[in-house]
Amino acid sequence: MAAVLLTVAYDGSLYSGWAPQANARTIAGELLGAVRAVDPGVREVRGTSRTDAGVHARCQIAAFDPTREITPRGWALALAAELPAEIAIRSVGTVADGFDPRRHAVRKRYRYLVLRDESRDPFHERRAWRTFHPLDLDLARAEAEALVGTHDFMAFRSVRDQRVDTVRTIESATWTTLQDTPQVLAFDIVGTAFLYNMVRIIAGTLVDVARGRLAPGAVARALASHERRDLGTTAPAHGLYLERIDLDVVPDDVWPL
Repeated sequence: MAAVLLTVAYDGSLYSGWAPQANARTIAGELLGAVRAVDPGVREVRGTSRTDAGVHARCQIAAFDPTREITPRGWALALAAELPAEIAIRSVGTVADGFDPRRHAVRKRYRYLVLRDESRDPFHERRAWRTFHPLDLDLARAEAEALVGTHDFMAFRSVRDQRVDTVRTIESATWTTLQDTPQVLAFDIVGTAFLYNMVRIIAGTLVDVARGRLAPGAVARALASHERRDLGTTAPAHGLYLERIDLDVVPDDVWPL
């Protein structure tokens, strides 16, 4: 029987990240519970990115192996009835049995939002990192240019990441101002893969340079030294969004068309 492939969007504010945890509410845990309410024989839900507590997603990709014959549209409607309001199924398709989307991800795009405002904004609370310091966007853009290319990003990870291979390829890293909300800055980064906390460390470093807390050239220094101390703060989780994941396969029978 074909595996089911889901595109999932969620507000991560109330959750302890994606990965299942025994004593915490997680996105994967809620999703598996909803799937099992429809098909009790499902053993697991396999996600692509292990987003941290508080991180949001517009396009998380997950797969599972069903034991019941249900159409993609049927799965979408059934899961919508079981999931909490913070989690939504955006599309459903079918792929090969046992499909693990993590092994087929070829590109990921993240967005980090920064709110420049001296006052709290309820519409961006838990949605963007608020700073009241003046930011030099030209400095942030110049700093981001050093990220592009294939580099050893050993310095750009949390101590919890013990992977030996720390070489990653960044295709683009850009800053823009949201047209409808000019006080919000968006940092978009696209790469083949990312280390644990890598995007948050990058975002925090660029903001530290832009507000004068860190000397320009921090990214280049850290790429050369491999030392975390050459970089800035780790930006808060609530400003980070998993925007897109590209796979090397195209699912069948996708709903909606």
